[in-house]
Amino acid sequence: MRVYEGILIAVTIAALIGSLFIFKKSRWMLRMSAALAVALFALHALAEGLRWPMIPAYAAVALLLLLELRQELTHAKMNKRRTARSHSQAAEPTSLIRKSRTKRKTIRRVLPSAAILVYAAVSIALPLLFPIFSFDTPKGPYGIGTVSYAWTDEAREETFAAGKGSPRQLRVQVWYPADPNAQGTASTYVPDAQVYAQAFHDILGLPKLLFISLKDVRTHAIESASLSAKESAYPVLIFSHGLHGYESQNMFQVEQLVSEGYIVVGINHTYSSLASVFPDGQVALFDSQGKQGFEELQFDFMDNLNTIWVKDVQFVLDRLERLNADDADQRFTGHLDMQRIGMFGHSFGGATTVQMLLNDPRIQAGINMDGVLFGEDRIPAEGVGKPFMMMSADSTLAGADAMSDEQIAAMGATRSDAEDYYEEVYARYEPVTAGGNTWVTLDDALHLSFSDLFLMSPLLEWTQGVDARGTQRLVNALTLDFFDHYLKGRPLNVLNQPAGQYEGYTLQRES
Repeated sequence: MRVYEGILIAVTIAALIGSLFIFKKSRWMLRMSAALAVALFALHALAEGLRWPMIPAYAAVALLLLLELRQELTHAKMNKRRTARSHSQAAEPTSLIRKSRTKRKTIRRVLPSAAILVYAAVSIALPLLFPIFSFDTPKGPYGIGTVSYAWTDEAREETFAAGKGSPRQLRVQVWYPADPNAQGTASTYVPDAQVYAQAFHDILGLPKLLFISLKDVRTHAIESASLSAKESAYPVLIFSHGLHGYESQNMFQVEQLVSEGYIVVGINHTYSSLASVFPDGQVALFDSQGKQGFEELQFDFMDNLNTIWVKDVQFVLDRLERLNADDADQRFTGHLDMQRIGMFGHSFGGATTVQMLLNDPRIQAGINMDGVLFGEDRIPAEGVGKPFMMMSADSTLAGADAMSDEQIAAMGATRSDAEDYYEEVYARYEPVTAGGNTWVTLDDALHLSFSDLFLMSPLLEWTQGVDARGTQRLVNALTLDFFDHYLKGRPLNVLNQPAGQYEGYTLQRES
């Protein structure tokens, strides 16, 4: 709940109580409370913007105005009656009339009291359940700047149906260290909130109401801020989202890394993302290529799809090398440390990270967050051969055992199909820790705990039984420790422990 939203709700609750029970006969007090409510409404609208969870509060402001108008009219009528009564003596009301008035008076107190209680509950609950969410304040010494690009790979023809025949286009967003006092426009969380809200509904099947407020979500990044001159060059981290994901889906992680002195490059994998919004207004939505449910998860299909993602990352690395050599805006020229490049990804992006570690010498260290190891190449028995950390949710590793018969059937599979599938998943996982690498399993986590999704509404967090921010802080601590060690040469901290169980996670290494 934003500041003026909270104040407006508190004032309307107090004003309604006062106008109905305390100063209902005071024209001045009612007039002042209505004026205050209107002023706060205007301030909220101008400073924060209107949004649907505040509709009860807006209705309360209108009601206060009506009550004030009604009091003015009532006062005028009473003046007329007093004038008329001055010419004749009014009769005393009978006992029956007095009882009737007492009954009406009781009803007039009970019903408004109940209505105010309902209003208070609803007006407070809606903004809390459908918030304009925010990210933890980054802890590092740097501010955050951001710019985005639309890059076209002229050497590759688009294979997805909607763009078939044209060169493959990618939307790429770069977050980089800036002065901590940098001034400017705070970057929006997504480039087009309406497109993303509809995509969340259409593609993920989640209620659109959960995402209407995306248009008001701001990050800590300042658009087009100057790159900090504190260091001559900064290590580069590539981020690859999950299937149905998007380049900013791990903003909780990106901001913390950038504040600690990393340049993070987020790739939106066109037609495999939730949505790709290009500067010219073109929108590319997720394309399942006709696959549904369990069919979409088959290894041959996913392995082939992953080759497109690997080529996306390789193309972006090529463009970053060009940007480092000669940035037209002179922001990044000579400031991208292309000798210190890491990569991290969620889900399918995590699988892509592993493939890049295996196939591209430019990637020196990588993290896979809860990604099945799809891709053409398997991890050799001796291991990846580079610094690598796997992070998994305990529920993900439970495999078919964590799925009900109904969930499996909804995917178009049988339990036997699911068990066979996970047998292959586990087989691909076997060499993860070989060569001294680390596998961290997070307790009480879900697959989407490695993204921003559960921040969007407490409803998502409560219904799934997760601690969104607690898990994210642990992920950030592990991620920063890993990259600081392997790209900056700093001593390990969180990861400098023997294999075993710790609070909130388990460390696994080759025995």
